[in-house]
Amino acid sequence: MAIHEVKSDVTGTVWQVEMAAGDAVNEGDVIMILESMKMEIPVEAPTAGRIAEIVVQPEESVDEEQVLCRIET
Repeated sequence: MAIHEVKSDVTGTVWQVEMAAGDAVNEGDVIMILESMKMEIPVEAPTAGRIAEIVVQPEESVDEEQVLCRIET
């Protein structure tokens, strides 16, 4: 099994976490929503698999390229 790290494309704040560790995901599913400059940016699964770990929590600040979660495929 491989682990894929899902990273932030922007600097912002975690607004909502839509999935939890153990949840199955399909490519394109929204895992969480970030807020940056008053815009909502969905973070989508780059591949199908299972959420192995959610690294961030709602209201937490994140930097560009920071790991948000890991998907086990």
